[in-house]
Amino acid sequence: MVQATDSEVKNAIEKVHVPPIKTQGIKTKLVPWISQYASLDAQTVWVEPFMGSGVVGFNLAPKRALFSDTNVHIIDFYRSIQDGELTAASCRKFLESEGARLKSRGGDYYYEVRDRFNESHDPYDFLFLNRSCFNGLMRFNRQHRYNVPYGHNDNRFSKAYVTKIVNQVEYVQAKITENDWEFLAMSYGDAIDASPSNSLIYCDPPYIGLTSTYYDTWDEEKEKGLHDSLMESGCRFMVSSWAHNDYRSNELIGTLWSDCHVSYADHAYIVNGKHKPVVEVLLTNYVTEWRGGVVLPGRQDYRR
Repeated sequence: MVQATDSEVKNAIEKVHVPPIKTQGIKTKLVPWISQYASLDAQTVWVEPFMGSGVVGFNLAPKRALFSDTNVHIIDFYRSIQDGELTAASCRKFLESEGARLKSRGGDYYYEVRDRFNESHDPYDFLFLNRSCFNGLMRFNRQHRYNVPYGHNDNRFSKAYVTKIVNQVEYVQAKITENDWEFLAMSYGDAIDASPSNSLIYCDPPYIGLTSTYYDTWDEEKEKGLHDSLMESGCRFMVSSWAHNDYRSNELIGTLWSDCHVSYADHAYIVNGKHKPVVEVLLTNYVTEWRGGVVLPGRQDYRR
């Protein structure tokens, strides 16, 4: 196990910035908790092989980072910000224009944009769909075509909502400009292999037994592959997962991940408009300070 130095443990976050792209299982409310375990210094390379929304890394805002995901549309969206093709100003203009069309034509226009995106993969259309689809889902069929139905809100892009999204783009745009970040479409294994020895790898994989998706699949074999890849990397790592909910438990926490420190926090996800409580876990392979104390090898720190 690795001991984090005092100079590294200074990452507690009070104000959380929400990213412009939403994904299932977004960690917005868990960022302050996760950040207390993220031991970073100026030389640390933050590696996030399951980028998703990117909310944890975007709020920690490390100087150097590698964000990766198998969902190429997420990567292309943030690359377009990095390349200056998508800006806060152009985002406002686009959403105001497309929002007016949505207000006028409703679901017919949503599906027109969805068909357009599935042919062109335009990052502006990706943002439009992500913020106007049903329940904010991000789902693709086996041909990797976006297939989420309409959210049935013709006035979705009100002036206030557009401003909210534009501010989110502006925040990410500023952080990308200030720091040395890479956005790459690759598997988690390739991202871990590409991690230099001074990396802190944060993984938020699909929750085995809880997550269903048509873009990628996740099973026990892949969970074991993730565990082994992280252990063989020689890098410090954090992994988000779940311990149990009201119906079942994640047995892999006590078996496959038994060689890691385990910290717990109560949480609830909103699924189809309903709160689904779950006990979150954060797995680490290093000892770090937490709220003035030290997480020791083998200790399970469970907050109810």
